[in-house]
Amino acid sequence: MTETPEITFSRVDELLENMTLEEKIGQLLVVGFEGKTYGDELDRLIRQYHIGGIILLGKNISYPAGMLKLLNESKKANADYEIPLFMSVDEEGGRVSRLPSSMKKLPAAEYVGLAGDETFAYKTGEYLADLLHAFGYNMNYAPVLDVHSNPKNPVIGDRAFSSNPEVVADLGIAVMKGMTDHGIISVVKHFPGHGDTHVDSHLSLPVIEKTIEELHETELIPFQRAIDEQADVIMVGHIMFPKLDDAYPSSLSKKIITDLLREEMGFEGVVITDDMTMGAIVNEYTVPNAAVQSFIAGSDLLLIAGDYENQVGTINALLDAVQAGIISEERIDESVKRILKLKERYRLNDELIEEIDLDSINRKFIELLG
Repeated sequence: MTETPEITFSRVDELLENMTLEEKIGQLLVVGFEGKTYGDELDRLIRQYHIGGIILLGKNISYPAGMLKLLNESKKANADYEIPLFMSVDEEGGRVSRLPSSMKKLPAAEYVGLAGDETFAYKTGEYLADLLHAFGYNMNYAPVLDVHSNPKNPVIGDRAFSSNPEVVADLGIAVMKGMTDHGIISVVKHFPGHGDTHVDSHLSLPVIEKTIEELHETELIPFQRAIDEQADVIMVGHIMFPKLDDAYPSSLSKKIITDLLREEMGFEGVVITDDMTMGAIVNEYTVPNAAVQSFIAGSDLLLIAGDYENQVGTINALLDAVQAGIISEERIDESVKRILKLKERYRLNDELIEEIDLDSINRKFIELLG
């Protein structure tokens, strides 16, 4: 296998200059796939379309050695390409975990919140980093920075640290730093706040009737604190805030992504969408059309968990939008440059993991929670 060249900041501009438009657009996608083994569709997405990364979901999880093989085969397919993959997963702990059933899982964020100890929170992030490195991951969609302000919320609940936004910020940032200090890219979520919803966005579009002033008093506090603490990536949720934008949900809204998150709150990192195949989106839009609108609104990475037709359709829709003058290539370059810089900052590579030291992982788990 050819070793992936290390990206350096000095090489980012050179890489960008030498990339085709098709390669640039490929880097904008993080994709999911079917099955527990490496298949032809994923192979084409990596080798032909040069996607930015992959996500493993519950449907992809098998026994530890099978997961490792799947991740390694994805890296092998990308080995001759200059830009390494984001190898990403949702590993929050509690009910949102993508580990084999035989492995011990961290408790939910609510448990960390009840402990109220930033050192313990940091150590959970450190443990997550060690755990994910053992399989070859480099990006984790955690921690949740939503404030649990609505006890009837069907999707957040014990995934939140607290109903107090300052506690959410303190503990969430500690978990974030525990991961980032140990080489895992942390993706904080779900901007601008999913904690006060009555509807699960996996099924349909939630609506929050709060003003920007009300959001600043609660939901935005943890995200602003995370931005101030140099958060690398923020995930935007699929939520309707009609008093901010009555036309588009947050993940498709220029008023929320560009005007609020980037300009008002000062975020300069990478913006990723929540999965574009969730009910909140597909009940109202086609995935390619929604993805194009999200990119126009200011997103950098488009998370598309499936299916293959939607993923290739999104690539073609973005290409068509550039060729039609709807999206400029300069705008594409802005996002790709952010993505390349993030991959460089964490020294991502496609090196294979030969075996998983499960005994070491279990010892660290016992040290943390024993």
